[in-house]
Amino acid sequence: MATGVTVASATRLGRLRRSIRDLQLTMPVVASFVLLLLIVVLAVFAPLFASYGPNEIQLRDRLTPPLSIDASGDFRLMGTDGLGRDIWSRVLYGARLSLLIGLSTVLIGGTLGLVLGLMAGYSGGIWEDIIMRGADIQIALPSMVLYIAILSVLGGGLLQVILILGFTGWVNYARVARAQVLALRNQEFVLAARSLGASRSRVLVKHITPNMLAPIIVIASFDVAKNIVVAAALSFIGIGIPPDVPTWGGMLSEARDVMRLAWWPATLPGVALMLLVLSVNLIGDWVRDLLDPRLGAS
Repeated sequence: MATGVTVASATRLGRLRRSIRDLQLTMPVVASFVLLLLIVVLAVFAPLFASYGPNEIQLRDRLTPPLSIDASGDFRLMGTDGLGRDIWSRVLYGARLSLLIGLSTVLIGGTLGLVLGLMAGYSGGIWEDIIMRGADIQIALPSMVLYIAILSVLGGGLLQVILILGFTGWVNYARVARAQVLALRNQEFVLAARSLGASRSRVLVKHITPNMLAPIIVIASFDVAKNIVVAAALSFIGIGIPPDVPTWGGMLSEARDVMRLAWWPATLPGVALMLLVLSVNLIGDWVRDLLDPRLGAS
């Protein structure tokens, strides 16, 4: 009986090892998942981990170094900035906004681009011309100049940044979705569904879309990191999210005034931004290799 249990356990362990090997999990990928999970947990439960409010000013504790005790006798993990605000607390609340911006903008841009790409590839005709020429026009415009121009008119704010990055991020999704639809719409399983009387919407939703999600997911994984960096850049130049909202880009911008006196107000938020973007990009690389068997075999 014990031998049977041992054999069954060994069989399950072997299956688990094969599953992990099939997922192509490497140490950098595992570390990226762990780091991203840690950032998400800290961001979601920021009030539990933050010792101070993100905008709580204590001028007598300004520019307290990391891992030291301030004038009030409190321990400062990452020190304080030029106004005495706790950098650790601001980094945590800034992570919240970075994740919110990255995920929500990809959701908006990916959904819009997928719908437009399906329309262009399956319907063809004038709709395809309008959608693809619109994509060509937007590609011809420098992205950052476009963001600055729109924000200069509408004004800065979290909602404005999310909507602008979301509604201008549809192009890559639409182009890839259109190409996938053109490759799939004459496949035998699609022709069979149409011959059986399936409506156009059913063919698109049930048969074409599930077979084209792999490249869309890859694009989305990289766009999360890109939009986080773009939002930080907009905050850095002062036209994105207002200064009273803690963002990593805003922290970097404010730290310019005290860089000669202290390195940590600029360095630590920059490191946090780098680690988040790096982990998301490494996971995006892993997703691309996992979903593309040609890359996995090379």
